[in-house]
Amino acid sequence: MAPGDVIDVDIPAQEGDTLELDRVLLVSDDKGVRMGTPTLSGARVVASVVGRVKGEKIQVMKFKAKVRYHKKTGHRQSYTRLEIKDIKLAPARGRKKEDGA
Repeated sequence: MAPGDVIDVDIPAQEGDTLELDRVLLVSDDKGVRMGTPTLSGARVVASVVGRVKGEKIQVMKFKAKVRYHKKTGHRQSYTRLEIKDIKLAPARGRKKEDGA
């Protein structure tokens, strides 16, 4: 994801709120790819809540053989739509170069 992207997540929040997502697993930029073990410390994604949306409808069918029982129900999951504002990274810790061989 990049700033300006819109994603749907299962986090309850009010419209207009600003969220900071601090469990970042991987970051890729012009300096390279950084992976966390399991998360990157100091990396945060700042996002604002655009609104609430519903996902696709899932159909659930219950059926019992030989007794003429069947029941069809459906479910639509509610999601929070987020717009990514900024991705903040902690300064990269590089290895110190030593003199000599």
